[in-house]
Amino acid sequence: MIPVEFRGYAWRHAGRRAQAVTGVDLRVEPGERVLLLGPSGSGKSTLLAALAGLLTEDAGDQDGDVLLDGKPAAEQRGRVGILFQDPETQLVMARAGDDVAFGLENQAVPAPEIWPRVRGALDAVGFPYGPDRDTHALSGGEQQRLALAGVLARRPELILLDEPTANLDPQGAQDVRDALRTALTDTDATLIVVEHRVADILDLVDRVIALGPGGAVTADGPAGRVLAEHGESLAAQGVWVPGAPLPHRPAPAPGDTALRGDGLALAYPGSAERALDGVSFSLRQGELLAVTGPNGSGKSTLALLAGGLAAPDAGTATVPGERRPLHRLPARRLATRVGSVFQDPEHQFVTATVRVELAFGPEQAGWERARTDARVAELLDRLRLAHLAEANPHTLSGGEARRLSVASALAAAPGVLLLDEPTFGQDRRTWGELVDLTADIRAEGTALLAVTHDRDFAHALGARELALKDGRVDEGAAPC
Repeated sequence: MIPVEFRGYAWRHAGRRAQAVTGVDLRVEPGERVLLLGPSGSGKSTLLAALAGLLTEDAGDQDGDVLLDGKPAAEQRGRVGILFQDPETQLVMARAGDDVAFGLENQAVPAPEIWPRVRGALDAVGFPYGPDRDTHALSGGEQQRLALAGVLARRPELILLDEPTANLDPQGAQDVRDALRTALTDTDATLIVVEHRVADILDLVDRVIALGPGGAVTADGPAGRVLAEHGESLAAQGVWVPGAPLPHRPAPAPGDTALRGDGLALAYPGSAERALDGVSFSLRQGELLAVTGPNGSGKSTLALLAGGLAAPDAGTATVPGERRPLHRLPARRLATRVGSVFQDPEHQFVTATVRVELAFGPEQAGWERARTDARVAELLDRLRLAHLAEANPHTLSGGEARRLSVASALAAAPGVLLLDEPTFGQDRRTWGELVDLTADIRAEGTALLAVTHDRDFAHALGARELALKDGRVDEGAAPC
């Protein structure tokens, strides 16, 4: 077990004027299991990264101290395990067992101990395959279980979880929580978890700490008391307090067809099975089509093919007025017809500032400078990004990064917008803002296709649903 302490801690990311957190004073006792709450941008992920010793001198400026067992966190990395939102960022080997063993080998664990610990960790998280399983053949939930096994095999004294189920379908998320619950019964480790969906994690923790802007502690104590005394104010800040009402934005009457997919199919290299197999759909102006289904059902593959970003093995994706399928259009032309917003916003940022990022699409489409500048100014104001115009996109909070990714996809004024998991990792306030933004974009006549596990999002917008399972249309799926 290991105690955690922040003493007047402050951190400013390189290239940012404002501090991500400032004046944080906080202590977590050995063996405590803590849920860290707070709106997007309150510094939750920054604090976890600091505890893991991941914030180095070349990444920003630090004041104050972050201590583990009374020593600087950077000196205690070997005693800490951290699990991120996206398991792919943590899987480094081709075979499942080798991936779990990787961390043990780096810790110089004696060779005879490594594989018994690997197998024990895989069993503890309920990993459904043996150690020889190809990591590239795993679903999102299976990847997250494997990443969790890699953390637990090292037997850390401090376990940090940063939105560990945000990227998963409901069943996959439940599987990971069950695996974590089982694993925690066999350890006395201190646990700190960041999770927006409060109701899903409460039975794993014994203390709730709520943060406000800049990392200031606004509430601290047992979950029941914190939610009872501060639930209303937490909900207003953006915390997913159980039972809080959700918005509803009725769907308008759709217009003409804006995008068609006919018999789309694709098998990835090295796979004998098609990730998508003969899926057809139509999407109309002013309509939101929600593509749903479990992890591994082909949703993101459909979005790639529908956006012209990959060539199908069979079938076509087309828009009116173009004789060629989308994947055959030049990049400049494609950007004016279909915009794509990826699941991880940082994967699509290609420039050094928010302002230049927004100008990139129109410039690539051949717009004149005056028109580009006007469009950038409009989007900065509309998506409340003006104060971040000169910031590096990779230093934005989750909510800010998502707004920028939507804005950059809209910059060249395409008629169709594709969104891959637009709400994952969002607090309730930024989630509501995305609902409103999506409704406003739809009302302007833009056709939207959203790959999503978030049925609340689909329901709030009255979306039409296309359910997938095993790469095909799931005709028997329950509607949103």
